[in-house]
Amino acid sequence: MSVNLTKGQQISLSKSDGSTLSSVRMGLGWKAVQRKGFFAKLAGTREIDLDAAALLFAAGQLADVVFFQHLTSDDGSVRHLGDNLTGGDGAGGDDEVVLVDLGRVPGHVDQIVFTVNSFTGQTFAEVEDAFCRLVDENTGQELARYTLSGGGTYTAQIMAKLYRTGGGWQLKAIGEPAAGRTFQDLLPAVAAHL
Repeated sequence: MSVNLTKGQQISLSKSDGSTLSSVRMGLGWKAVQRKGFFAKLAGTREIDLDAAALLFAAGQLADVVFFQHLTSDDGSVRHLGDNLTGGDGAGGDDEVVLVDLGRVPGHVDQIVFTVNSFTGQTFAEVEDAFCRLVDENTGQELARYTLSGGGTYTAQIMAKLYRTGGGWQLKAIGEPAAGRTFQDLLPAVAAHL
């Protein structure tokens, strides 16, 4: 059963039988807002290039980044499945995917922060049906979903983070609007959530 997360909500990634998840998928989906009016129909749908990134932190310091120009972490535990330059049709499918093999994440990495930014600079007012979701990669079961709501004049969002606790991992929905076209632009805003 999936949990619809609200900003700041946290969930444990331990299974009900006491075991822990071994591999998760963070999926990002979106579509461009449909233009209205006669000329909008002639112009067609505007393409919006949102980019998902996974920022790996060790004791508050950036240790590695996985994004469209660096698809696999240096240790191989986190993989981005490729850049989507236009978004989807809003049917709920993942337009960009980041896979995390939790068992292979190096012990010094204690947080993985997921961000999304509008590489082409459009604001989230021009995006609809945007979400991130966490899926058990082994079973395909959706564990949690965070919906970006309200549009807004920002160009990025700090979505969620996976972080280590005593015996495993937890997920926290952050949902913090930010400004920036790249993950580098977001680092000062991300620092407040570590």
